[in-house]
Amino acid sequence: MQAGETEPPVIQLKNIYRTYAMGDQVLNALAGVDLEISRNEYVAIVGASGSGKSTMMNIIGCLDRATKGDYLLNGTDVGEMSEADLAKARNREIGFIFQSFNLLSRASALKNVMQPLVYRGIPRAERKRLATEALGHVGLGDRLESRPNQMSGGQRQRVAIARALIGNPAILLADEPTGNLDSKTSQEIMALIDQLHQQGQTVIMVTHEPDIAAHCERVIRLTDGKIESDERKQVAAA
Repeated sequence: MQAGETEPPVIQLKNIYRTYAMGDQVLNALAGVDLEISRNEYVAIVGASGSGKSTMMNIIGCLDRATKGDYLLNGTDVGEMSEADLAKARNREIGFIFQSFNLLSRASALKNVMQPLVYRGIPRAERKRLATEALGHVGLGDRLESRPNQMSGGQRQRVAIARALIGNPAILLADEPTGNLDSKTSQEIMALIDQLHQQGQTVIMVTHEPDIAAHCERVIRLTDGKIESDERKQVAAA
């Protein structure tokens, strides 16, 4: 990048619609969304059930395609991608954290975290080294061989975070990351996500919980598939 040039946004949504046919009716889950998110932003997407926040997350995460409009991910037009290219983008550009953890139940923490690197053709010894390092980073260096059913909810979510981070993604996309956790464990997981942001990670989080959204520096509120408000704030250092 030349001196004086500004870095392009990681996410650019331009007049995005996502339309579903419901019998004779047409439902616009997203109705003309324009949005830019820059590198190292900490963003919450909030709204009531049916507001479109899950649809937006699926489009940003390349899990679904827009019906109309343009989506640029790191400057690349997602609408022009094949299904194979979309899968590669998900694997390389986006780290997912889900409310339900989405771990392989019969695999150890180590094997769960190694899994995304299989699709990149990385040798097993290197996958193991990187996964061990990632689990140590989230405080689970002593639980490498534990299976999900041998771990608490908070530990399982830490495994999911390590798995999301192992590929060094451009975006960490979290869908209700504390939804299945008690309040104390939720605070611990949010402290970890806060720390990841402070280290330079771009974080986009979908949540309906105001206290979780309060961790973010930018809160985007959706209503009926449209952006109702987009507020930025300074978060005091802990």
